[in-house]
Amino acid sequence: MKAFIHSPTTRLDAGPIGALLLRLGLGAVFVAHAMLKLLVFTLPGTAAFFAAHGFPAWTAYPVFGFELLGGAALLVGWHTRWVAAMLVPVMLGALTVHWENGWSFTAPNGGWEYVAFIMTALLAQVCLGDGAFALGRTNTTRSGGRDDWHHPVPPNGSSRRTARAESSVPVSR
Repeated sequence: MKAFIHSPTTRLDAGPIGALLLRLGLGAVFVAHAMLKLLVFTLPGTAAFFAAHGFPAWTAYPVFGFELLGGAALLVGWHTRWVAAMLVPVMLGALTVHWENGWSFTAPNGGWEYVAFIMTALLAQVCLGDGAFALGRTNTTRSGGRDDWHHPVPPNGSSRRTARAESSVPVSR
């Protein structure tokens, strides 16, 4: 494996895999929390919890929808950046609930460290984008070139873009 990673003809950029793992983790967390609201606390119970913490009771229903649909969208990689950005306000609401409990999530009624971490992970996902194996993968890099992280680098060590440009230049003899 080490020879593969450090081979002069192969470049392994694990960035898309890292973004995929983050996306899958976040998606699973949001789907799990939505299902917890539905199956354990029930939606009326969640609405009562929201009301007890100063939110209008009806907001429990759209929050449930955002968590369920947003989590599912993250799992499949559909509009990842937008979905992650739209879930940040949900986490800001959760942060206000847990703020007074202190930092540690093991504090009575849960602190805000977990909520802050999930919010930070969402912001990282916004920056990273879809990652590998995404339904909405654009196949382009930020610079506008093709995202060919899994293709080998030409043997001369130049970039793929340079190799293509060099191959298109006519050679006079």
